[in-house]
Amino acid sequence: MEAHRYVGPVRDWFFQESWPKIAFLQGGPMKKWPLAWAATGLTLAWLTRRFSSPALPDPGPLPDSVPIPRAEPPDDMELIAVPTGVNNRVAAYAYRGGSVFDRRDFYIGAALIKHPQGDLLVDSGFGRDIARQFSTMPRYFQAITRYQLWKPAVDQLEAAGYDFGRLKAILLTHAHWDHMSGMPDFPGLPIMVTARDKAFFDKSQALGHAGPPGFGAPFTQTPFNWQVFGFEGGPYLGFARSHDVHGDGSVICVPAPGHTPGSIIIFITLPRNVRYALVGDLVWQREGLTRRVERPWLMKLLGDTDPDGTRQNLLKMVSVMQRIPDMVVVPSHDQRAYAEMARLPDVTTKGLLL
Repeated sequence: MEAHRYVGPVRDWFFQESWPKIAFLQGGPMKKWPLAWAATGLTLAWLTRRFSSPALPDPGPLPDSVPIPRAEPPDDMELIAVPTGVNNRVAAYAYRGGSVFDRRDFYIGAALIKHPQGDLLVDSGFGRDIARQFSTMPRYFQAITRYQLWKPAVDQLEAAGYDFGRLKAILLTHAHWDHMSGMPDFPGLPIMVTARDKAFFDKSQALGHAGPPGFGAPFTQTPFNWQVFGFEGGPYLGFARSHDVHGDGSVICVPAPGHTPGSIIIFITLPRNVRYALVGDLVWQREGLTRRVERPWLMKLLGDTDPDGTRQNLLKMVSVMQRIPDMVVVPSHDQRAYAEMARLPDVTTKGLLL
């Protein structure tokens, strides 16, 4: 039996048994917890290297028998980066074969899709209340995570003189804390989410600190305006089902479960046939796709609900990239990808995109 068959049970054991005990020791009898964390870090680094593997098999380009769908985006449609901060990581955390000496500040933010039928904010990035939200997360997670808040999305939009009446919804690539922090800053705004990720979020909150890292109260008590959507459309670029948000082919969501049960990829077609693929956390950095490599073993074990599903969708996306090489592929945490987008006018932040 292959090692990945054990991922789910081992991950559940970590969350429900091992890490809560480590968090307790850190705050209680384990007086020398910094040394313990250092030793843990070295062990994790060794395991990450130990379970490295070569590139996944090349799936080849999407067959010619699969059509490239037409889209009719309006002339004034835009895609704009809204960076709200970063998580301080290294390449070795993001993909197999990455260096521990290659610093990667993971993009945490949103992307604004401007469309005359209603604008969409893809994810929400860090919000105004991130400090308090973060303080409610498991102590072990706080100990291994360092973030920098630049400027929340709502403040950037206000600074740019944005008309909030245009904003139709926040569209989540998936229901994880670093994609949801800013949601309370937009009270009453619909939150578009798949049914599977809404159920995943509800279950995670019920598990509390025994589940995947997430916020506690007051975030969990916020009455969000959930808008669950399905995939009533047919195949799209090799993915079995789709959801056309505006009905003109310009914003298409496809299911890509793996990182979470209801993760999605968002294909965007702008005027002059400029194509983007917002792949969420299918990979954390572009190298995951360009080198066809998965997350390191431990990151995959702890971060993906279904590693096999992540792998299958990663290879599907590789096929799409080979068929449409000029498509701009945007992992949610890769600054380089967002640097290719437009920016809001008259907005300054504490940090700058690469």
